[in-house]
Amino acid sequence: MNLNSPLFDRIRTRREAKTEPSPARGTVCSHPGCQAPGEFRAPMGRLREGQYFCFCLDHVKEYNATYNYFNGMSDEDVLRYQKDAVIGHRPTWKMGANRAGVASAGMQDPFHMQGAKAGKSRTPKHGVVARKALHVLGLDDEARPAEIKGRYKEMVKRLHPDANGGDRSNEDKLREIINAYNVLRSSRAV
Repeated sequence: MNLNSPLFDRIRTRREAKTEPSPARGTVCSHPGCQAPGEFRAPMGRLREGQYFCFCLDHVKEYNATYNYFNGMSDEDVLRYQKDAVIGHRPTWKMGANRAGVASAGMQDPFHMQGAKAGKSRTPKHGVVARKALHVLGLDDEARPAEIKGRYKEMVKRLHPDANGGDRSNEDKLREIINAYNVLRSSRAV
């Protein structure tokens, strides 16, 4: 690398910090009839981004108490703004199959997320809490009530302190299994 190159001189390692100008000394408060120094900035409003009023402390407090960015917008416009705010006002594109209904070429789809053509879309048999409880018992989503009850009994017999000579080291795991079984019973999976 040639450190004397003119190209090397143009390389910047850090962006220069943009500093917003503070109100100039001697600026008078923008509130009508006020002659106090305008030391505090307040935004002028929607569609006037980057423009500010300069107010004294009392008037900036008064202005901020009544400031409403959405003033003059219809309910639909406010809802559209809120929806766009979820994604940071950036454009998004639909995932999955293209217009022809074919998944992108060369793209692997191990979880069958690209629509019904790529694989069967199935709805889960149990809710999220019940699936977590099944996972605690070491079972999958397709477990039948008899399997759940059998696995529960087997694990309780294996981890219970009475079956282990009074050893209480597995007590937390046993409590977790009992709670999982109670969740499954209350969700009528058992």
